[in-house]
Amino acid sequence: MFDTFRSSSKLINTFNAHEDIVWSIDYSTFNDCQFLCSGSYDAIVSVWDIDNNKQIQSFDEDVGDLSCVKFSSYHNHNNHQNVVCFSSFDGSIHFWDFKHNKQLKIFDEHTSGVSGIEFSSFNGDNTIRLWDVETLKSLYIFNGHEDEVRCVDMSPLQSNNNNESNNIGVIGGNGYTICSGSCDQTIRIWDIETTKQFNIFKGHAEVMSIKYGSNELLNTILSGSDDDNVRLWDIRSGKQIQVFNGHKDYVRAVEYSPF
Repeated sequence: MFDTFRSSSKLINTFNAHEDIVWSIDYSTFNDCQFLCSGSYDAIVSVWDIDNNKQIQSFDEDVGDLSCVKFSSYHNHNNHQNVVCFSSFDGSIHFWDFKHNKQLKIFDEHTSGVSGIEFSSFNGDNTIRLWDVETLKSLYIFNGHEDEVRCVDMSPLQSNNNNESNNIGVIGGNGYTICSGSCDQTIRIWDIETTKQFNIFKGHAEVMSIKYGSNELLNTILSGSDDDNVRLWDIRSGKQIQVFNGHKDYVRAVEYSPF
């Protein structure tokens, strides 16, 4: 599977519409159709139909420079809604029903610009916050990074079968972990149940983007940095697997392609 991942390194398509830096992207499927969402410094969130190669919706209300966009798996699974969650450097987090072009909720408890979200969130005060989507309350604050947190991702769920190996998702009773990337040049992994940090990856300059793998790549993390590189990490060994070179500027967003 790693050989397949490494060999699939050609440009497939380009989407043009934003008029400034694109800070964040996310991928999802709805009713067997593939979609991307993107957020930019032009203060616009766009949703793209991948199969038909076109933009299908945009949110352009004045919410400041956008830092992160995510399709909401919570709203899709629980309410059958097509929702994008996005954050802004004005300190706010928004939920947008892009099918009906309707804003649903706003979180505004962060004290600085919000750099990213993964149904937890993180900002310029070097912290990560875990939120309850229904009550709009902040549940816990993770501290440990020594500089601004730029990106975060939540692990896919694995059941705990008393396996003694250090597999992602089995540390902690609820099966979830968070990884975070920071301007302190580290990637850190946190146990959500115990709220403790249990791993640190070093090698990048400032870390701009991270993503957990899934399926055959479950025990990997993909990361992008202002060193212009993309790196693939093995969570079990704590080692770097591969460096992808070619970008000529900061890598602000990374994503695995479904195999």
